[in-house]
Amino acid sequence: MAENQSGSGADKLVYFLVGAGIGAITALLFAPKSGSELRSDIADATRKGLDYARDASREVGERASDYYQTGVERASDLTARGKEAVNDLTDRGKDLISRQKGQFAAAIEAGKQGYREAKKADQGKTSAAVEES
Repeated sequence: MAENQSGSGADKLVYFLVGAGIGAITALLFAPKSGSELRSDIADATRKGLDYARDASREVGERASDYYQTGVERASDLTARGKEAVNDLTDRGKDLISRQKGQFAAAIEAGKQGYREAKKADQGKTSAAVEES
């Protein structure tokens, strides 16, 4: 069976650094040095490791901050676009309602006018029929 070898580069770097640290400590312990030199070398290696960890954590923090800022900007942009789209649709809806309202009012007025004309015509026929009788 094939093993899963899709580890990220960061994971590989961490494993390399851990191995290098273990190797360096082992080399220091077995090196022919006096106790004070060995302690000094271990202290130097520890300081270097702490400095590297501090620098790496600062870099990760800066990247996280950049990613956060990018996310905030994108969210703000999407929010603005959404508001713009809603306002556009609202304006279109208002225009459509206004046009329909005008057409509906004109149709009602035409109906009223037609009713008045029909009523006058009926009154004219009724009065003409009364005069003939």
